[in-house]
Amino acid sequence: MSDGIFIGAGEGGANPQHLDLKRANRHGLIAGATGTGKTVTIQGIIEGFSAVGVPCFVADVKGDLSGLAIAGSPQAKTHDAFAARARAIGDDAWAYAATPVQFWDLYGEQGHPIRTTISEMGPLLLARLMDLNDVQEGVLTIAFHVADKEGLLLLDLDDLQSMLSYCASRADELTTTYGNVSKQSIGAIQRSLLQLRSQGAENFFGEPALAMADFIATDDSGRGIVNILAADKLMQSPKLYATFLLWLMSELFEHLPEVGDPDKPVLAFFFDEAHLLFDNAPKALLEKIEQVVRLIRSKGVGVYFITQNPIDVPDTVAGQLGNRVQHALRAFTPRDQAAVKAAATTFRANPGVDVESAITELKVGEALVSLLLPDGAPEPVQRTLIKPPASRVGPITPAERKVLIEIDAIGAKYDTLVDRESCEEILAAKAQEASAAAAEAAAKDSADKAAAAQAKDDARAAKEAERARIAADRAAANSPWAKIATTAARTATSTITRQVANEVAKQVFGTGSRRGASAGGDLVGGILRGVLGGIFKGR
Repeated sequence: MSDGIFIGAGEGGANPQHLDLKRANRHGLIAGATGTGKTVTIQGIIEGFSAVGVPCFVADVKGDLSGLAIAGSPQAKTHDAFAARARAIGDDAWAYAATPVQFWDLYGEQGHPIRTTISEMGPLLLARLMDLNDVQEGVLTIAFHVADKEGLLLLDLDDLQSMLSYCASRADELTTTYGNVSKQSIGAIQRSLLQLRSQGAENFFGEPALAMADFIATDDSGRGIVNILAADKLMQSPKLYATFLLWLMSELFEHLPEVGDPDKPVLAFFFDEAHLLFDNAPKALLEKIEQVVRLIRSKGVGVYFITQNPIDVPDTVAGQLGNRVQHALRAFTPRDQAAVKAAATTFRANPGVDVESAITELKVGEALVSLLLPDGAPEPVQRTLIKPPASRVGPITPAERKVLIEIDAIGAKYDTLVDRESCEEILAAKAQEASAAAAEAAAKDSADKAAAAQAKDDARAAKEAERARIAADRAAANSPWAKIATTAARTATSTITRQVANEVAKQVFGTGSRRGASAGGDLVGGILRGVLGGIFKGR
């Protein structure tokens, strides 16, 4: 099949198995116990996708898949076994070759940093990441809504921390508008945020955020670039690992256009340790996973889950996985035996293969394979020898990794963290402005109070001064000397008045008869004394 990826065949090249590129976006499952050859199978499939121009993404849990970047060697310990396998299945075209790769690492240690923003992650996945209950998730959703409404960018964990504190300060107001927003719930979210920081999640949130175009690219010769995520350290934080990969699938779903069933996938996505995605996942998250897996097919993305036990994948998701490669399972426990039976029932029956028995008998590098036919129906299961890889089996050295990181197409685009103005800075500026305004208002209020107090004191002092003056005047008026002066003034006034009156009378009436003069003088004198006396009294 020229338009497919060669997976393997039976002895002598019987029943060759090819993954049809037109059906490669119908997803797949690669399962099997530890040490049965899953990694080599994944490596061979990725090489096949890259060779036909399909970019890939794979999480490298053990570091082994980094070997894709280096061609295998005839001096390797595995060379003889691989050469014998190629001859056994009739793979005459097998030859060692490297695959173009880009290395990524959430911690920025073994590859380019890979980041997203808090806003892009969204409250649902963050709630899963922080293990929040329904009430706390609701409060987190309200915080996102308020941030969006008020134009506050949530880029990193510091922004989210500031936003939660901001919501706590407005808890009563937000409760009235959106429902109960308790400070206790916000406190619980903040504690979970602290635990998230301790797991190194702050390295994942920030800018520059990953551009999907850098994930879906080909090299100069048209081969698909394989994006390898260093996940050995990331596996120590399983929730962060699972949430990141689910976010990545969701981003692909949102950004890629609808293409239906293309001639070959736009991207092949390999999800190792898939059980971590489903362990203790709430119903809402499982529905989200099922939705993404079901709908992302029409975007041209094929998702391949890799796990030890096929029953780790829920039935609602497993039903979407059309291409299957099942390596050996060990039926040592009741759960293992149940897994064997479950795996056997998922294959299209083949009269020549006893699936339930074969699963426990498969050798290393051998698998039960059932792929989708061109018409979309699964082919009958075949017992298949998996083809040997063309690249190195095993991890590359740190020196080789460093060189490959330095010369890839990404360059230093993501290596430097960018911290632009966002929620934290905006809220801090608002708080500073509010504090300055409050200080100014307090200062003005204090000044007004001081001025009012001074005016009151001045009025009181003026009133006291007036009282003192009046009292002094009264005291001066009632003193013995004042009384003597008043009596003297009155006596003097009376004497002066009398003399003036007599003199005026003389001048008026002259020196005529004594009787007439006396009578006229007395009359005029009386009048003058009255007038002058009134004048002097007024003084």
